[in-house]
Amino acid sequence: MAICPVCNSLKVLEINCPNCGTLLENDGKVADFLDPYSHYEDEETVKMGDGYPNTAKDQICPHLMVCHNCGYDKVVFIKEE
Repeated sequence: MAICPVCNSLKVLEINCPNCGTLLENDGKVADFLDPYSHYEDEETVKMGDGYPNTAKDQICPHLMVCHNCGYDKVVFIKEE
C-alpha cells in the first residue's frame, strides 16, 4: 500500500504564491474539508468520494495549498510512494 510522503511528514512542500510570492501553507488533504470524519475512514473509501476520479487508481493525494497573505489557493497532487 502506498503512502503520501507529505501526510506522513517524509517530505515538505515549498511552493511560493504566484500572486504575492509568500510561501503557500499546506492546509491538508482536500478530503478532510469534505467530511469532518473522513480522517477516521479507510483511505481508499475516502478517495472514492473526494471529487477527483483518479486519486485511487493513480495513487495520488490532493493537498490544499493556501496563501494566508492574499487568499490564493490551489490543489496540489502528491504522488504516493
